[in-house]
Amino acid sequence: MEKSVQLAHSDLHIVPIIFGGNVFGWTLDEQQSFKIMDSFVDMGFDAIDTANNYSHWVPGNIGGESETIIGNWFKERKNRDKIVLMTKVGGRFGYDSQKNTKASYIKEQVELSLKRLQTDYIDLYQTHYDDTTTPVEETLRAYDDLIKEGKVRYIGASNISTDRLIESLDTSSKLSLPAYISLQPEYNLYDREKYEREYEATAKEYGLAVIPYYSLASGFLSGKYLTDDDFSKSARGEGIEKRYWNERGKRIVAALNEVASAYRTSASSVALAWLLAQPTITAPIASATKDAHLQSFVAALQLRLGDEAIEKLNDASRY
Repeated sequence: MEKSVQLAHSDLHIVPIIFGGNVFGWTLDEQQSFKIMDSFVDMGFDAIDTANNYSHWVPGNIGGESETIIGNWFKERKNRDKIVLMTKVGGRFGYDSQKNTKASYIKEQVELSLKRLQTDYIDLYQTHYDDTTTPVEETLRAYDDLIKEGKVRYIGASNISTDRLIESLDTSSKLSLPAYISLQPEYNLYDREKYEREYEATAKEYGLAVIPYYSLASGFLSGKYLTDDDFSKSARGEGIEKRYWNERGKRIVAALNEVASAYRTSASSVALAWLLAQPTITAPIASATKDAHLQSFVAALQLRLGDEAIEKLNDASRY
């Protein structure tokens, strides 16, 4: 297995593909989730990302299902110390709830997350969605308390504007408060523009570990969508078709498949390898529901795309 990478200047080291836990309690039940996590770890991986509100969007769910499944897995496998655990706070639990990064809310939610996860610490606790009505200092002081209490080791940010991210990082420096070590943006071969235009320079300047979500664009870059008919075969197909199946999307898929064929590997592996080849990217987050999907994670780490292949993918995905 690929050697570990360091998350920014922290003492967290991970094999550089992170499992996206949004599928637990959604497309995978508890038993299936255990099985895929077992396979993930057996293949040498060691980092899992989730959030306190996953998977609230499933009818009948209330949020917290993903953390609960991971916690039950930790308890049964007795392997908490072998996993770098990442979770998030601040996102909505439904359409009527609000983003919230107030100190009192963070402190209340971390206890609920720890209980569900059946652990006494979180390796990377992330601001899921920034609540712009709360001063960044208040949020950072809450995290400072949690770090001092040993409940959280490091903090990161996900959906946050560049201005608020910079304000947070500068406030941490000025007031000697814990600083975000990571950024979790949406970034993949299709969704490039926002990260590259708005965040990349900041991530580089502040030395952030960048761990993008939707690395495979909800499965669009996995190679299973090649014709109009393919979208009707998947539960998520309709939404994916609406969002990605346009002239540019078709061009990207064609280039992906061409490169995959040349390297005798899968489109998923190429899409992940492209991300890993980007200078500011530390480790992509990707979900899997079958062992075959995990094989593409392993292949991605072993794949070294040549300049010509990267150029072809860059050309196809230009915005």
